[in-house]
Amino acid sequence: MARPPRCCASCCARACTSPRWRAPRCHAASLPPDGRGWLAGLRDAHVGRALALLHGAPARAWSVDELAREVALSRSALAERFTTLVGESPIQYLLRWRLALAAQELRAESAPITRIAERAGYESEAAFSRAFKRQYGLPPSAWRRHADA
Repeated sequence: MARPPRCCASCCARACTSPRWRAPRCHAASLPPDGRGWLAGLRDAHVGRALALLHGAPARAWSVDELAREVALSRSALAERFTTLVGESPIQYLLRWRLALAAQELRAESAPITRIAERAGYESEAAFSRAFKRQYGLPPSAWRRHADA
């Protein structure tokens, strides 16, 4: 397995060996220590691993308990660290990430909205539409039409 790049010395070595996460982790390592956001979260081994899990399986029905077990922290420790570094709770982050992915799909694909909702982890198109409208101010169908214009 490849050695992590020098800039990732403060990062979790195992996660840095993944080509997909190497560049963001290296960039995160160069940021000021008081920064917040997902890049700041990458500097922390536990929060970085949680972010990788959420990004790797966004449609999965994650709970903070399950995520905490996966990153070897207590539920409260993960929630506190994640919120401090990223600026929102793990579940809030996940919901926002799912909707961002769905917004990209709506612009790039002609798949039915029901299918995009399922891929984003929503059990119903109605729940997806409510969440999407709350986040973006438009229902998914209007977002798609606006993107095509």
